[in-house]
Amino acid sequence: MQTLAEGLRLPTNGLDYAILAIYFVVVLGIGFAARASVRTSLDFFLSGRSLPAWVTGLAFVAANLGATEILGMAATGAQYGVAVVHWYWIGAIPAMVFLGLVMMPFYYRSKVRSVPEFLLQRFDKSAHLLSSILFAFAAILIAGVNLYALSIVVEALLGWPQWVAIVVAGLFVLIYITIGGLSSAIYNEVLQFFVILAALIPITVLGLKRVGGWDAMSDSLTKQHGGDFMTAWGGTGIGDANPLGANWLTIILGLGFVLSFGYWTTNFAEVQRALSAKNLSAAKRTPLIAAFPKIFIVFAVMIPGLVAAVIVPQIGTPDSDLTYNDAIPLLMQELLPNGVLGIAVTGLLAAFMAGMAANVSSFNTVFTTDIWQRYVVKGKPDTYYLKFGRLITAVGVLASIGTAFIAASFSNIMSYLQTLFSFFNVPMFVVFIIGMFWKRASMKSGVWGLIAGTGAAMVNYFWIYKGGVIDIPSDQGANFVSAIVGFVAGAVVMVVVTLFTAPKPEAELAGLVYGTESPDPDEALEEADKAWYRKPALLGWGAIVLAAACYIPYSF
Repeated sequence: MQTLAEGLRLPTNGLDYAILAIYFVVVLGIGFAARASVRTSLDFFLSGRSLPAWVTGLAFVAANLGATEILGMAATGAQYGVAVVHWYWIGAIPAMVFLGLVMMPFYYRSKVRSVPEFLLQRFDKSAHLLSSILFAFAAILIAGVNLYALSIVVEALLGWPQWVAIVVAGLFVLIYITIGGLSSAIYNEVLQFFVILAALIPITVLGLKRVGGWDAMSDSLTKQHGGDFMTAWGGTGIGDANPLGANWLTIILGLGFVLSFGYWTTNFAEVQRALSAKNLSAAKRTPLIAAFPKIFIVFAVMIPGLVAAVIVPQIGTPDSDLTYNDAIPLLMQELLPNGVLGIAVTGLLAAFMAGMAANVSSFNTVFTTDIWQRYVVKGKPDTYYLKFGRLITAVGVLASIGTAFIAASFSNIMSYLQTLFSFFNVPMFVVFIIGMFWKRASMKSGVWGLIAGTGAAMVNYFWIYKGGVIDIPSDQGANFVSAIVGFVAGAVVMVVVTLFTAPKPEAELAGLVYGTESPDPDEALEEADKAWYRKPALLGWGAIVLAAACYIPYSF
C-alpha cells in the first residue's frame, strides 16, 4: 500500500482541531436544514429540480474538486511538470461547454433522472441495464479512491489510524446525504468549494515565495528535468520524448476528446448537478459557470506540485521516501502556521467529502431508479423508493470502504482515476454521441458498443500495455491510448451491429436525437435569464477563448 511518508506528521494544535470541528458542525447543520425539503424521491435524488444555476454551477466544479483531484493533480505536476494544464484547458473546458450547449437540452427535456435512463429512451433495456451496472460499479470505485486518499492523508498528517479516518469521514458523508439527499450534498459542495480554495491559495502563494517566485522555480526545474518540463507542448512531437510520455495526437484525441468528453458529458456524478437545476436555462449554464473557476484551479494544484519538485528534487524516485502524492502534505508541513494549517486540513477533508459525496449520491440514484425500481422491485409507492434510496446510500459508503484499497497500488492516484475513466466513461460516451447524432443507430447497437468499448480499453491496458506488447512510456500515456482504442472499438461495433439490426422507430426518437423536435414545448425563459450575460452561447465560447489564451505563455 502507498502511504504518505512518516516524516510528514503535522504540528497541529487545539486551534486547528477547533476549525475542523466547526466545519463538521456546519456540514451536519446543512444536512439537517436540507431535510425539510425532502418529501419525495425526486427531492432526494434531484433536489426537486429547483436549484439556481450559480448553486449547481459551483457544486458541479466542487464535485470534481475532490481529494483525488488535489492530491492527484499536484502529483501530476510534480511528475510531469506544466503538462498538467492539459487536463484542464483541453481536457475539461471544451467538454464542459459541449455538455452545456449541446447535451443538456437532451438530458433536461427528456426528464430523465439519470444518465443511464437516457440510454433506455434512446436504445433499449439491455443498454440501459448494462450502463447502470457499469456506472454504479465505477461510482463505488471512484468514491473508494477519495476514501483511500483521505485515510492516508489523515493518518500521516494528524496521526489518526486509517480506520478512524475512514469511519469518521464516511460517517459524516453518510449522515448528511441520507438526511438531506442531493440538496444537502450540493449545498455542502458550495461550502466545500470555498473551503478548498481557502486551503489551496495559501499553499500556492507561500510555496512560490519559498522557492523565489515563478522564474526561479522554472530555472531550477528546467535544470533538473530539461526545458520541456516547464512547457505545455514541448517535446510532444510524434516520436519525441517528454515527461508525460504522450505526443500531441494522443493528448488531443485521447485526453482532449475521448477521455474528457467521456467524463464530463456522461459522468452522472457531474450531470446530476445540472439536472437538479430549476429550469433548462439554468441546467445549460451549470457546466458553463463551472468552466470559469475550472480554468484557474489548475494553478492552485499545479504550482504546489512544481514547488514540491524543487524542494525535494528526488520526490517520487527510489532515492526518496516521498511519493508524488506527498506534494501537498509536504508543503502543508513546511509552510503553514497553526490556524492556517487547520484550514488546510479542513480543506483536504472537504475535498474528500465533496468527491465522495458526488459519487455516492449519483450511485444511490442510479441503483435505486435504474436498477432496483426498474428491474427488481417495481410499482411500489414513492415513499418506498425514498426509504430504499437512503438505505442504499449506507450500502454505497460501506462498499466504498472496500474498494478504497484497490487504489493502493498506484503511486499517482490520478493515473488510477484516468484508467477507470478510460474503462467506463469512454464507452458510454461513444454510445451517447453516436446515438444522439445518428438516427439510424439501432436499438441493439447500444449494448454491443458498451461491451466492445469497455472490453477493448481493458485489453489495451492490461494485455498490450501491462503485458509489454507495445512500449508506452507512462501510465498516463497508456490511458490516452486505451481511451482512443475503446472509443474506436465501440464506434466500429455500433456501426456494424446497426447494419444488421432494426433501428428504433423514428417516432420514438423525438427529442432524443439531434435534429428532431422534442414532443414537449420549450420552456418560456424567465425574465432574468434574458440578460446578455446569462446567454449560454456567450458563456461557453467565452470559456473556450479564455482557456486557449491561457495556453499562450506555456507553449513556447
